[in-house]
Amino acid sequence: RALGITMFFPERDKYSLSREAIDSQISTLFGGRLAEELIFGPESVTTGASNDIKRTTELARNMVTRWGMSEELGPQTFAEDEEEVFLGRSVTQHKHVSSATAKVIDEEVKEVIDRNYQRARKLLEERLDILHAMADALIRYETINKAQIDQIMQGKEPDEPVSDLGSGGVPPTPTPSASD
Repeated sequence: RALGITMFFPERDKYSLSREAIDSQISTLFGGRLAEELIFGPESVTTGASNDIKRTTELARNMVTRWGMSEELGPQTFAEDEEEVFLGRSVTQHKHVSSATAKVIDEEVKEVIDRNYQRARKLLEERLDILHAMADALIRYETINKAQIDQIMQGKEPDEPVSDLGSGGVPPTPTPSASD
C-alpha cells in the first residue's frame, strides 16, 4: 500500500549499532525525499517520505537522549521510558530536564538530522546517473534485490529478477503428474 519503502534487513544478529551505522541509516532514509527534490524540484516534494522522516527523527533523538552519542551532552540519558505492562497498566519513569537542556537536546537532534540530510544530498548529487538507473530498474521490475542493486552500483544493467511466480505475479499452476 506504499509507493515505496526503505527496509534494513540485518546481515547478522546485532545487539548494538555504531554511531556510523545509525548515521548511515538516517542518510539512507532521506534518499527518497531527496530524490524527489533533486528530480522534480522542492515545490514538488510529496508526503511520501513521512514515515522515513519519522524514523530519522526517532533515530536522531535516541542518539542524543538514550545512547549518549551527543558531543555537546556527552554520555548521559535524558529519555523517558514508558512501557506497557500486565493488564494494560502503564509503568512510567520520567527524568525531567531543564528548559536549557531540552533546548540543547533539540539543537543536537537537529544537527544529526541536518548533517545526514546534507550527506545524503551530496551522495545523490554526485551519483545522479546511479539514481536514474535505480529508478529505471524500479519502474521495470517494481522491486529490486541486493544483487540488482550491487549491479547498478557497479554501473551495470541489473539482471532479470528470478522469481517463483508466473506471469502477472501469480504462482504457476502445478502440472498434474501421472501419480495424481
